[in-house]
Amino acid sequence: MDRPPICPCGTIKLWHGNVQSSENSQHIADWYSFSHIIHGFLFYAAAHFLLRGEARRWALPAAVAIEGFWEILENSPIIINRYREATIALGYSGDSIVNSLSDIGWMAFGFWLASRLPAWATIALAILFELGTLALIRDNLTLNVLMLVWPIDAVRTWQGG
Repeated sequence: MDRPPICPCGTIKLWHGNVQSSENSQHIADWYSFSHIIHGFLFYAAAHFLLRGEARRWALPAAVAIEGFWEILENSPIIINRYREATIALGYSGDSIVNSLSDIGWMAFGFWLASRLPAWATIALAILFELGTLALIRDNLTLNVLMLVWPIDAVRTWQGG
């Protein structure tokens, strides 16, 4: 889909924290990495409740496939344009390949973390990530989904600062 392999700026950073930047979603980690970790938590929970016995060994590969599908969809013109029209991501042009692969890695890390932590700790971390990104960048997984599915002008105005 003509995605750049790395940031068009020519560098690969471990962390890029400026959301209102052309380098957002171009590097290994950014504020949205927390959302991908939560994806891993959710996929682990779904596997825990839906799969039994030997089927559970396919949970992580299935989660990687679903997250990979999302990364392809997220970088398609229909979703990129939706982000531009429904959210504050006016200049969003999609992820670099490095960022998409990293997002899948962050999801897998979240899945692994959820498999090691007690449920209460995983839930507490998810809440911390959601409230932290809400406070720091006025965005999180919950608002991202809401604004893609059912945009609210008051939320868009608030996110714009």
